[in-house]
Amino acid sequence: MPGSATIDDAIPRDEAERLTAERTACRAQAPGWRELIAQYARADGRRGTLELLVTALPFLLLIAGLFWGLNRGLWWVVLLVVPAAAFLVRLFIIQHDCGHGSFFRSRWANNWLGRFIGVATLTPYDFWKHDHALHHATSGNLDRRGIGDITTLTVREYLERPALSRFLYRLYRNPLVLFGIGPAYQFLIVHRIPRGNIKSWLSVLGTDAVLAGVVAAIILLLGWRPVVIGYLPVALLAASIGIWLFYVQHQFADTYWERGAQWDFEAAAFEGCSLYDLPDFLHWLTGRIGFHHIHHLAIKIPNYRLRAAFDAVPAFQRARRLGLAESFACARLALWDEARRKLVRFRDIKA
Repeated sequence: MPGSATIDDAIPRDEAERLTAERTACRAQAPGWRELIAQYARADGRRGTLELLVTALPFLLLIAGLFWGLNRGLWWVVLLVVPAAAFLVRLFIIQHDCGHGSFFRSRWANNWLGRFIGVATLTPYDFWKHDHALHHATSGNLDRRGIGDITTLTVREYLERPALSRFLYRLYRNPLVLFGIGPAYQFLIVHRIPRGNIKSWLSVLGTDAVLAGVVAAIILLLGWRPVVIGYLPVALLAASIGIWLFYVQHQFADTYWERGAQWDFEAAAFEGCSLYDLPDFLHWLTGRIGFHHIHHLAIKIPNYRLRAAFDAVPAFQRARRLGLAESFACARLALWDEARRKLVRFRDIKA
């Protein structure tokens, strides 16, 4: 019967009590975090310039090497596409900080750097900035889903849908779609179509025009291979990595979702964002976005100061840690069970 669901494997009582205790302790320490992080919520122009240089220069060298190597064999693509995509992800994180006005002190510098990087990341900066701001304002709010997030249904909503709609949702939540077809669709198609207010239209059309000019110039000078066989795989792999990072920082089993009246900003950050516990080099390569709970609490902390803020505030260290190997299990989570207050897999429910 639609709407009636049971779960095959209920949370053990001791596990539920542990989660409750961890969340209570974390929230109890939260009031002091604002004063402790004030010194980190300031941009440093010199540090920002250094971070930009050590990201943009290797990326440009890798792309130049890729374009040069294509005339000497496709093995250059295999050799350089992964590191180039990794540095493109890091460029996107810088663009992301610019959108929050945190990378440089100057609003003008943040916005124009963000727009410039947006051409490389295939992302219209002002269009994306608007949607991402809504994500921060609504993350974890069940009554305000749908913009700047991964579409997530509750168990009840899923069971009440007709068969075709359930099939399409299952298809959407399939990892091959979420992290393969989905990123390509988002960055190649959705980001090319204007919508929203006039500023968003100008952002999309302006980015499209610059992209068209850059692509035309490359084809005229070097041919089509650098675009189709060279840059496109780099951009699509970076898009998939970026969507994965965004996904895993919110879509883990004991994350946070609440209805509008009960939704709380600090709880959504402390409980609804994971601490993606990566090796130090991967933290650096991903712009330290793994300290995602801190970023949601204080968007003015630039990525190059997130680690210092994490080390300075004991409450931040009590966030839900998600290891690299452990995180891959999150790919199968698909539905929010309001009764158990956790994300579950399709196979965990029966009607």
